[in-house]
Amino acid sequence: MLHGGLGDGEPVAEQDRLAFWDAAARRLDWDTEWHTTHSWTAPDPEAERGPEIRWFDGGTLNVAVNCVDRHVAAGRGDKVALYFEGEPGDRRAVTYAQLQREVAQAANALTELGIGTGDRVVVYLPVLVETIVITLACARIGAVHSLVFGGFSAEALKFRVEDTGAKLLVTSEGQFRRGKAVPVKANADAAVAGQNAIEHVLVLNRTGHTDVAWTPGRDVWWHEIVDRQPVTHTPASFDAETELFIMYTSGTTGQPKGLVHTSGGYLTQASWSYDYLFSNPDVAEREKDVHWCTADLAWVTAHTYEIYGPLSNGVTQVIYEGVPNAPHPGRHFEVIERYGVTSYYTAPTLVRSLMGWFPEGIPADYDLSSIRLVGTVGEAVNPEAWTWARTQIGRDRLAALDGRLQAQTGDGGARVARDGSVGVPMVDTWWQSETGATILSPRQTDERFKPGCGSRPLPGVDVAVVDDAGERVAAGLQGKVVVTRTGPAMARTVWGNPRRYYTSYWKDYAERGWFLAGDGAKYDEDADLWILGRIDDVINISGHRLSTIEIESALVSHPGVVEAGVCPVPDTKTGHAAVAFVVARAGVGDESAEALRQHVGTVIGPVAKPREVVFVPDVPKTRSGKIMRRLLTQLYEGTALGDTTSLQNEPCVGQIAEVMAGRSPSAQTPAR
Repeated sequence: MLHGGLGDGEPVAEQDRLAFWDAAARRLDWDTEWHTTHSWTAPDPEAERGPEIRWFDGGTLNVAVNCVDRHVAAGRGDKVALYFEGEPGDRRAVTYAQLQREVAQAANALTELGIGTGDRVVVYLPVLVETIVITLACARIGAVHSLVFGGFSAEALKFRVEDTGAKLLVTSEGQFRRGKAVPVKANADAAVAGQNAIEHVLVLNRTGHTDVAWTPGRDVWWHEIVDRQPVTHTPASFDAETELFIMYTSGTTGQPKGLVHTSGGYLTQASWSYDYLFSNPDVAEREKDVHWCTADLAWVTAHTYEIYGPLSNGVTQVIYEGVPNAPHPGRHFEVIERYGVTSYYTAPTLVRSLMGWFPEGIPADYDLSSIRLVGTVGEAVNPEAWTWARTQIGRDRLAALDGRLQAQTGDGGARVARDGSVGVPMVDTWWQSETGATILSPRQTDERFKPGCGSRPLPGVDVAVVDDAGERVAAGLQGKVVVTRTGPAMARTVWGNPRRYYTSYWKDYAERGWFLAGDGAKYDEDADLWILGRIDDVINISGHRLSTIEIESALVSHPGVVEAGVCPVPDTKTGHAAVAFVVARAGVGDESAEALRQHVGTVIGPVAKPREVVFVPDVPKTRSGKIMRRLLTQLYEGTALGDTTSLQNEPCVGQIAEVMAGRSPSAQTPAR
């Protein structure tokens, strides 16, 4: 377990960094050893070309073998790989040996369907065992997979099918959503209509319906082709730079970008960083680990910390099909109790929802004593949600420790935060689809935590917060996050559009070879980093640069607020003004708007007070949990909406539009 020695947030020599990643790669099984650990060709501004990044040149391996077969070969085939819980309550425990057989069958089926090395496969399924099976089967035969959230529209799916040039679409005839069987096949049919490269649509029967539209010769039932295949498969070995998957960004600006991740480098960093962040520091206790990443499998968080990271480490994990409040808001706590979840990795938006559903705290009759670690991902977590998660979800661990405040390093025990709260370790991770794995995070063995602080870089990578000229900013000042030394999991290009890879990420600091993450951040007095949200989510009010997340955090700290999204709008006097869209607790109405404005003024300062507070049933969020603040601005102004296909809660857009249409002119210009 490579846990330390490499700076731990401190600068190190490049040769030492490469030696670190060389050792990390050797945690995997390789068929051929590499001759060059890393090579880098700098960005070319004249040609508008991003860097050429290569890791473990000459090395060959099979990603699926590293996630499944090698654990079976090591005699751990009877260990549970996946505890699956479906929304209706159906459950499966799948061992590594069973997973190996099912992946082999799916790989054989893919071959029968004409899928080979380099062919693209789009997967449009919910969180199911079969989703992981087909994903690993693609990796096993060298096909390139691109997973699409099962709740996306036909339009969003169509774009991805056409952009990837996929030969195969894998879908289901229906899905379970909030207790109902919802048809899906029609969306798939609409997505593959027209000009594309699709040869087959592989259909899983999830909800039991068989009366669906069918195109003979193209459409194939999963159970008719996969289930009859042999349960053994001879894997091939692929070069480390073989494309593994295409991950589409959320589409907050323009069309989604298809980020290309390759095999050896991605798996190395995914596997090592999972182990570093989530495995029990006490090796003797690690067999008891049960990991649960709550993300949908189509999101990069799930690729790294729900598929490839945990499985490559031979970990037992939970996958859950449904939404967190069906049939009741305590469903996640039931799941934690049932399977003995030890690490719970989720989005700040879900934590804030749980806070709203349980304003008095999580009921005592849920046994959460197995939890020893909580993690967040998606966007910066508000300090209130941070404290609630580690002290409420981790409460039984604290009781078991008899209220002791000292740091516990052997059993993942209590830690003291800067705000004085005591709770389980909080792994507040910052990373992106582009980086492929975590870049910033506290360590679970840290003795003190700062609520909502991204802390410092993980070993093997480095970042800086700089101004437009590339100079490091002083403590307390907002700057831009750049990754100055990327890890092996870094995306290599944008599928079909290498120029966009350069202009989106490398152009601004091309001469230095820095990756522009697109987020703003600041250093504190200890040189720790605080993520402040997207660079273009900064509001300039009378010359004061304010982060939308700072204002949202102030609002959420009010007991009447469950969730808040803040966006900039033009203001003739101040240049910009902040408008807050607030999801309130029961009993909080329009008459409370002024109280919330004053609350923000007290927490941050009068300049940060929102010009308006608009109460809405929900705020638009991507599947990764990021609030789409641009949509809020567009809804407020009544202008044309940008891309909404990547939203996890698209109906709220229409609901907010109705709220805005019903507001009186006087309500839209409150006194300052």
